[in-house]
Amino acid sequence: MPTIFWLWLAAAVIFLIAEIGSPTLVFACFVVGAVGAAVASTLTSSYLHQLGIFAGISIVLIPLTRPLAKKITKPSPQPTNVDAMLGRSGIVIEKIEPHADRGQVRVDGQIWRADADISIEEGDKIKVEKILGTKLIVSKLGQS
Repeated sequence: MPTIFWLWLAAAVIFLIAEIGSPTLVFACFVVGAVGAAVASTLTSSYLHQLGIFAGISIVLIPLTRPLAKKITKPSPQPTNVDAMLGRSGIVIEKIEPHADRGQVRVDGQIWRADADISIEEGDKIKVEKILGTKLIVSKLGQS
């Protein structure tokens, strides 16, 4: 076997290692391209033909693997930290006056500053709609 054959296989292994750390399947296309170039190196000694086969196979496979990559990569299954507060319910512990920078709510045992489009009385139940910095934008429970 010519030396270039082993160099193409070494490149394929390096691309395979890179693919293990990446969920995009781009490096997998390079693995197949490098193996194709390794096979071509046994048939031809022209480096340009080998490089052309590597590039051709890789370029053709990249758009073909995109739908598969999108299917196997999944978004974060569960919101964490502050994002987990969205949609939660709580209770008003200080009356909320619209756009008056007053009002507090308790959500999951934590006290937050709150704002709303309407006045919400102390003791009313609320739902967290948005988070702006350290302030929750809430609505009275039962409203949207």
